[in-house]
Formats: sequence, structure tokens, C-alpha cells
Amino acid sequence: MRDEPGTLSCAQDRSSAWCHQTKEERRLRYDFDRPVQREGTGSVKWDGRKARFGAADVVPLWVADMDFQAPKPVLDALAERVRHGVFGYTATSADYQRAVINWQERRHHFTARPEWLCHSPGVVAGLSLMVSAYTAPGDGVIIQPPVYHQFNAVLKALGRKTVDNPLQYDGHRYTIDFEDLEQKAQSAKLLFLCNPHNPIGQVWSRADLIRLGEICIRYGVLVIADEVHADLVLGDTPHVPFASISEEFASHSVTCVAPSKTFNLAGMQTAVVIIPDPDLRHAYDRWLHDYHLWGLNPLAATALIAAYDQGEEWLDQLLAYLRQNVALVCRFIAEKLPEIRVRPPEATYLMWLDCRALGLEEAALERFFVEEAGVGLDGGHQFGSGGSGFLRLNVALPQATLLVALKKMEQAVRNRSVSEGAKAAR
Repeated sequence: MRDEPGTLSCAQDRSSAWCHQTKEERRLRYDFDRPVQREGTGSVKWDGRKARFGAADVVPLWVADMDFQAPKPVLDALAERVRHGVFGYTATSADYQRAVINWQERRHHFTARPEWLCHSPGVVAGLSLMVSAYTAPGDGVIIQPPVYHQFNAVLKALGRKTVDNPLQYDGHRYTIDFEDLEQKAQSAKLLFLCNPHNPIGQVWSRADLIRLGEICIRYGVLVIADEVHADLVLGDTPHVPFASISEEFASHSVTCVAPSKTFNLAGMQTAVVIIPDPDLRHAYDRWLHDYHLWGLNPLAATALIAAYDQGEEWLDQLLAYLRQNVALVCRFIAEKLPEIRVRPPEATYLMWLDCRALGLEEAALERFFVEEAGVGLDGGHQFGSGGSGFLRLNVALPQATLLVALKKMEQAVRNRSVSEGAKAAR
């Protein structure tokens, strides 16, 4: 299925910044091409392939972490902390708070205050605590599918009602259905905002955020902004933190950020929850302490400070490399796999592949690429309404491995076309 009129692939849109890097951008100081052995490290992405896909040798393009080492300043800081040798109970320090605040101000023009910062052992854990703190069983929480599958998992586990405000897709871009949102907001307590959005890779505009925020404030819906992918903007649309728009928006929202996606530190299990409103902050802190989750891993705290203080050059080089990988996928699909449609993500290292023309839906699509191509991707059906027929592809890996995976996918689709053609000829 080729692009519809008005829809440009990366190969066609020659003005896209991520399609054509300069020589300077391609001359990366950091070696992201170097493969890192992850098997045997307890990696969910690599060592979990057999359990997840039924095959231990698939090329893993699923879990949203990267196959790159963390920045050298982070590794050096961790080594020094390990040499210290004492790993006692740890709380947020002034350096920790300063690193977070300076990063948000420098990268996103969002001015947070030290007292607003709360700890969480990961973003999803923080979402669970917020749902517990701000709602009761049976309360409605709005999500905007297709969206990060853990949103729905958290709500189901805690006995809350998932209220879908499905995104609208015109074959080119996703938009928020604001009329539906206004109707749903009248009977909901929270809204999980994914910005930048996982899995579609879209950055919501300031205008979209303002319209969404005004609706939520009108009906007393608290916005929980998951902004964990905020540092991974690839295109020209800047990330706008929801709470940075106005004091009113800040007081009616909670923001989740972390170094986990940005610097490949997901296993450190640390995130920062920014809560400007003191009553909301007190309610969250009570649940955090009641479940004895207030303490930081001392190595995680060290990694966060080093990443935010010294990791910026590494991140800028990473973004250049990810743009190259995105361009590679777009070109390859345009030339070799026209049955699949893809748009370059505006942010994240996740690409949302429209495979509906293959005629495989739900889990069958995911299984096809596992069994016929030896490639493990996330089936779009996992992300809820509107995800059927799509796949999520993680491009945060060395280009040589990515190209191998793409060639395997091409061969599987070609073999299927030949087989279907033979059947039709009988």
C-alpha cells in the first residue's frame, strides 16, 4: 500500500531535517555502531526473547530501551561511586534537585522548583501511586489510544475505569478528538497525557495542549503528563512541557520525567515526579511513604546527576544517529517494502509501521514477522484502539543490525507475496 495523496514518506520529503544530515552530523564522536553484548545480562529485551516470542534468536526490536552504552561521564561517575563502597539509604540531594531543574530549564524552558520534585521508582510505578492517591476504585481515567500499553494495565490492576479518547488518524497524522474528549471529561477524574506520544512518535503542539488543558480544567480532570520521551525530539516541533504553559496548567497537572529513555538508564528504576500543587504533592508523598518507596538507589542518583550535568554532548550525538536510523528505515521501506507505510517520528526512537495492507491483524501480524522473518516487534494491538494492523519498531540499535532486520522483513513479505500469488493462480 503506497502513500495516499498528500502523504509524504521520508524518502519523498527532502526538506525533512532527519532525512539529510550534514557531514558534520554524520561524523559522530561516539561510536553508536559498535555492538554491545547484552545476552546473559538479564536483559528483558534480549534474554526475554524466548518467553516473549517463542524463539531465542529473533532480532529484538521491541522493548523501549537502547542497545547503546550510557554516556562515559555516567559510567565514570558510577565507577567512582562504586569505589566509595558504601551504599546506605539515600534521599534526594541538593545536587540531584539542581541537576533536574537545570536540565528542564535548559532543554525545555520549564522552570521547576526544588520543593516540586518527588521521587518515583520508575514512571509506571509513579502512575500507579498517582492513581491510588487521586482516584477511587471505579473512577474514570482517560487515555488516548493507540497509546503506551502500561497505562491501561495500571488502571485495570487498580480497579479504575479506562475511558478511551481514541486518536483520529487520516493516514498522514494523528489528531485529538476534542469533541469526544469534552464529553468523556465530564465523567473522569484523571487524564494520562503521553507527550511525546508512544507509540506514534508525535509531539503535541502548544495549541493542542492548551485546548486539552482547558477542557480538563473546565471539568476538574487532573492531567498526568508522561513526558519521559521529551528529550528525544528528532524533528522541528519542540516539546512543550504541559506544566510550563501557565501557572493554572501547572497547578492542575503532575509531570513525569526521567533520564531512563534519554540516557538508556531504564534499569536504574528512577524517575522524577514534578507536582507544583502542595495538596497534590502531599497526597502523592503519603502513598510513596506508605509503600516505603521513598528511598533512592544510590547508583541511580549518581547516574541521574552525571547524565543531566555532563550527558548533553552524548545526547546530541545520539539524536543525530537516531535520525540516520529513521532515514534508513524510511528509505528502505519506500524502496523495498511499499506494502508498509511509515512516517518519521517527531520524537522517540520508536517508529509506527502501518502494515494494514498485508491483511494481517491482531497478534497474527506480530507472529508473521517472528516466524517468517525472525524479527521481534511489538504488535500494535497491544496499544489499544486503533493499533490493529500496526507494528512498533525500535530503531535505537547499531545501523548494521537494523539493516539486517529490515532485509529479513523484506524477504518475509516477498515470500508471502509469492505464496499468495501461487494460491491465487490455482
